[in-house]
Amino acid sequence: MHKPEFIIKENSWLAKMAAIKLGVKSVAMVLGKTIHLHNTTKTVFLQHERWVKHELCHIKQFKEHGYAGFILKYIWESIRKGYYNNRFEVEAREAEDL
Repeated sequence: MHKPEFIIKENSWLAKMAAIKLGVKSVAMVLGKTIHLHNTTKTVFLQHERWVKHELCHIKQFKEHGYAGFILKYIWESIRKGYYNNRFEVEAREAEDL
């Protein structure tokens, strides 16, 4: 049996915390191969190709850097450069157009 490439979790409390921190209404965030959603549904999320590509890029980043490695690097980038200029976010935004 084929294992799914990723999992989508609706109503995630982790995504809710991210939405509060970012000051946004809806959010998708990735941990490992799970896309956590807040204030949106799997159906709505999957209809937004750019949003999906963005989150799939983060899944790829987790695979490339390892779970703990990615989280540590992501936090370090965010501290040094801020969320928007974090190299992992820059790469994910660029992936939206591929």
